[in-house]
Amino acid sequence: MPPKVEKEHLNVVDIASSDDDGDAQTVARNKASSLGERQLRRNISSPEIPESSGPITPPALPSGETLDSRSFWKAGNYVIGPTSKPALLEGALEHARVHPKFLHSNATSHKWAFGELMDNAVDEIQHGATFIKVDKIDIKMDNSPGPALLFLDDGGGMDPVLLRKCMSLGYSSKKSNTTIGQYGNGFKTSTMRLGADVIVFSRSTRAGKATQSVGLLSYTFLRRTGQDDVIVPMIDFDISGHWAEPIIYSTHDDWSSNLKTILEWSPFSLKEDLLLQFDDIGPHGTKIIIYNLWLNDEGIYELAFDDDDEDIRLRDEALREATTKVLKKTVELQSHISYRLRYSLRAYASMLYLRKFNNFQIILRGKPVQQFNIADELQYPKVVTYKPQVAAGSKECSVETTIGFIKETPTNVSGFNVYHKNRLIRPFWKVKSDGSVIGNGVVGVLEADFIEPAHDKQDFERSSLFVRLENRLKQMVHEKGHCYLMGYQPPGFAAKQKKLLANQHNNSSNLPAGGKQDSRDEQPGLDVPDVVMPEGDLASISVDRLCEENIQLFMRCEEKAQKEADLKQTIEELENGLEDMRKKCAHLSSLLESKRKRKRNRLGHVTTSYT
Repeated sequence: MPPKVEKEHLNVVDIASSDDDGDAQTVARNKASSLGERQLRRNISSPEIPESSGPITPPALPSGETLDSRSFWKAGNYVIGPTSKPALLEGALEHARVHPKFLHSNATSHKWAFGELMDNAVDEIQHGATFIKVDKIDIKMDNSPGPALLFLDDGGGMDPVLLRKCMSLGYSSKKSNTTIGQYGNGFKTSTMRLGADVIVFSRSTRAGKATQSVGLLSYTFLRRTGQDDVIVPMIDFDISGHWAEPIIYSTHDDWSSNLKTILEWSPFSLKEDLLLQFDDIGPHGTKIIIYNLWLNDEGIYELAFDDDDEDIRLRDEALREATTKVLKKTVELQSHISYRLRYSLRAYASMLYLRKFNNFQIILRGKPVQQFNIADELQYPKVVTYKPQVAAGSKECSVETTIGFIKETPTNVSGFNVYHKNRLIRPFWKVKSDGSVIGNGVVGVLEADFIEPAHDKQDFERSSLFVRLENRLKQMVHEKGHCYLMGYQPPGFAAKQKKLLANQHNNSSNLPAGGKQDSRDEQPGLDVPDVVMPEGDLASISVDRLCEENIQLFMRCEEKAQKEADLKQTIEELENGLEDMRKKCAHLSSLLESKRKRKRNRLGHVTTSYT
């Protein structure tokens, strides 16, 4: 397909979004001059312009295209031509427009954009969704085969009004406390991050009327035709009867113009092929195809489909981990899920949701994803309750954090997995400063619904509540006991050991010749027992023996600490008893003194009367 240089005549849908479903209107307009004359009031769009290509080497670029235009991080760098001010309707107000470049810049914060699209399907569980399928399919664009991403769910689907709201920036009808989506931004930015173009098929039944709709968000179309506003062609059908009847909002020419644009800029050049895409949706559901996937700086697809037939991976991240594995020679470390979720969609999806689904599956490339909660795999776990200080008037809440030690070998794996409304926001968040050994091997899991996630759902807004939570998690890391059971030294161990040895040296120097004294009897308050290293070469001592001795020493340490605590409690009880006795004695003394005064007064009165 040769690149489009001139703007063509097209009927577009004017989307007027609001937070109330009843306020959303769809008005089809006939475009008499150019695309720039009548633009969307609520703008939408999708990714950049790459042409699809094979899994390793993309085909030759069409005329006017460069490698930069197909690389996500450079796709926004194109010259903006002269813009035209759209003519206002009679009585209409001026409105802000969104340039297609904004769609690109808005998606730069995403890394694992798959999560947003899976969230939409999970939110449809309340409407009967039982699965979401994520797969790679092969399509043909510009007579060249290439990979595309498929997302298919059997949720409630979207009618024409809801589809237009989905395509609008900032609109969200998800008001429930259980739904994940809330900003009305995820679909646009996530599809943009994965590929240049996306086509949406949705089938739904609302108020007894069955409809099916098609919408195209094409960054390729917007860029090549030089648009300065986001144009989204859409068509709708009424399928309540035996045939799919077009839903006409103004004229049939408007509807046909939208269809023509969709056929020209989508992988489906015939209307029959386009309608066949509804066959695997069923009576209700949504199908999303993202194509013209992005390339990296080397001209290779960012997503790797061939490394694992049951997975989709981020190519550059996977290569980086492979290099690290060779350097560190630590197979166990690289196989841990905290590292694999950086580049493996299957690993990421397995931890993406905290609670396991009862009647819903994520099916990745034909195989269901097994959900995984690392809290079930911790050693010596304990639950810590934290009650955040929410704003006055807000409902009080408490957060339970499960914290423990990982079972796997690598000790530098640590951090908290923080969820929000069942969805993972920050995986393995290390609250300690880089380079600190405190908290190595300590992993926690919590659901923090009292703080708000960022718009890309990969971090939290840094509010005062977030800062207080971070400080509390740091305290939990320090408070985590039983580190000796894992072979770790507790905080301050080295200083206590040094102090103990110094005291032993001072005590031994004060003894008479040949005298002996047990420093442990003289130092009941010390937490750390004597460390006696066996004679001989340290290398000859087995690891198992060292671990066993380490555990025994720390158990003795805990016993002494417990005895010390018991003694302090006994002393405190005795001191309290003594204070009570003193108060009683003082009270008795005051009573006795008052009786003596009354007796003296009576004797004095009797003597005066006798005289």
